[in-house]
Amino acid sequence: MSRPLLNVEDYRRLAKKTLPRTVFDYLDGGADDEKGLRHNRAIFDRWRFTPHRLVDISQRDISRRLFERRWDAPFAIAPTGFNGALWPDGDLILAKAAARANVPFLLSTAANLSIEALARGADGEKWFQLYVVQQTLAEQLVKRALGAGYTTLIITVDVSVNGNRERDLRNRFTLPVRYTPSLLLSGIAHPQWSLRFLRSGMPELANFKTSENHALEAQAAVMNRQMDASFNPESLRRIRDIWPHRLLVKGIIRPEDAAICTECGADGVILSNHGGRQLDYALAPIETLAGTVERITQPVLIDSGFRRGSDIVKALCLGAKMVLLGRATLYGLAARGAQGVDEVIGLLKADIDCTLAQIGCPSVEALSPDYIQRTDSSDGSPL
Repeated sequence: MSRPLLNVEDYRRLAKKTLPRTVFDYLDGGADDEKGLRHNRAIFDRWRFTPHRLVDISQRDISRRLFERRWDAPFAIAPTGFNGALWPDGDLILAKAAARANVPFLLSTAANLSIEALARGADGEKWFQLYVVQQTLAEQLVKRALGAGYTTLIITVDVSVNGNRERDLRNRFTLPVRYTPSLLLSGIAHPQWSLRFLRSGMPELANFKTSENHALEAQAAVMNRQMDASFNPESLRRIRDIWPHRLLVKGIIRPEDAAICTECGADGVILSNHGGRQLDYALAPIETLAGTVERITQPVLIDSGFRRGSDIVKALCLGAKMVLLGRATLYGLAARGAQGVDEVIGLLKADIDCTLAQIGCPSVEALSPDYIQRTDSSDGSPL
């Protein structure tokens, strides 16, 4: 009898069994000693709920209004690269799942499906995440996204150099994935994964295969996450000038940097430490969330470390407008394909609803700091 899949960690365990080690470590790993990776999870323990009682919670609403649209849940599918290494057509699977769930989907520059192909293949509102390798190429990608009907542009600013991801270095993992002897041996032990990719082939960087954007140096830079290290406020303003719709900046930790982004015309920010994959020992975004919400009036979104609905509710209590899910839905994708993504989204929706009931709050929109209290993580006592 198979073990029931009750939470994101269960899908993580199944993904670990399903994927070759090199691919799983790429998905699961972080920078250096991975203490930042663990801190992103441990930090949630420092906030405890203070439930209200004698409240009518017979009807509960987990939907969230953001940017003049009502979404069915307060989370989105984060931009993640090389999803095709987890499951063929991984980007399209995630986008279609987001459309079914009525939540935003963010396509990465490093996707295995092009901007145009994703727009043709999936319904729902589509957002595009931009890695700025160099300004001319960035402007070309922005214009392609505009032409394909994307509504929101997200500029990631925390990857000017690649994080020291030691799991990938030990595994000699390269992007795009190549058929190395170690991968072939691991593939024998993971026959279902191997069969899928024998049929579909290894994924490539689809956004760099057009005649306009085929430069090998640009592809190499994205593979190694070596972006424009000179990107500054003036660079942000130049992109703002050519993008007429919503623009968010992702990779922010400090409230003052969030203020700079909005002064340059950003419509909001996404607090993120890149899921612990760039800088070990970085603060978790949730630690600066309240301060950022106090500093700017534009929406503040957040990612890094979210695995349960209660994690999401805590961030909403602290002022986040929406949470972005990266590894959580990728574990579902790697474990069970489209079914796994739908299941992870469903269980997180149910977990948010249950948490609202448990704390005596009838809707996501009514959440506030009044429902939580920060504690000393060592013994649970108030700070």
